[in-house]
Amino acid sequence: MVKLRLRRKGRKKAPTYDIVAVDSRSRRDGDYLERIGYYDPMKQPSTVSFQHDRAIYWLNTGAQATDIVRSLLSADGVLLRRQMEFKGKTAEEIETAVAKHKDLAIARYLKHQAARKARKLAAAAAAAAPAEETAPVEEAAPAEEAAPAEEPTNSTEDTPPAEASAEQSEG
Repeated sequence: MVKLRLRRKGRKKAPTYDIVAVDSRSRRDGDYLERIGYYDPMKQPSTVSFQHDRAIYWLNTGAQATDIVRSLLSADGVLLRRQMEFKGKTAEEIETAVAKHKDLAIARYLKHQAARKARKLAAAAAAAAPAEETAPVEEAAPAEEAAPAEEPTNSTEDTPPAEASAEQSEG
């Protein structure tokens, strides 16, 4: 079975990947049938490059993409291009749809990046806030202790005196 998967390259702690068509029984960095793309996750935003026609060829011949490669193919518009070719759309329609899809993918990436930054700032503010609020919390605690406590409902005081004396003599 042929798979589309990542082949690791680059130096230690700075990976780059080739996207290759490979026999599923071979090693991760072993021999491959064809290199169809490139992925560099270390850049911001990460760099992805595909030979669209070769990726579609391998998918049409039965190659299975791994989860990571499938998400990269989807983000780059290769899967959309393949689907529209199956439907018999013209080249112009395909190109406009793929361009629109890429714009939406970039907008979604920027939106998630802004949300991540906001969560990070909120976490930093929350970490700084408890240090300042510890003194007022300690002052409020004595006021709560002054409130009368409720009596427990299941106590030995509620039992009749005959039963209480029987329990004492047995124990």
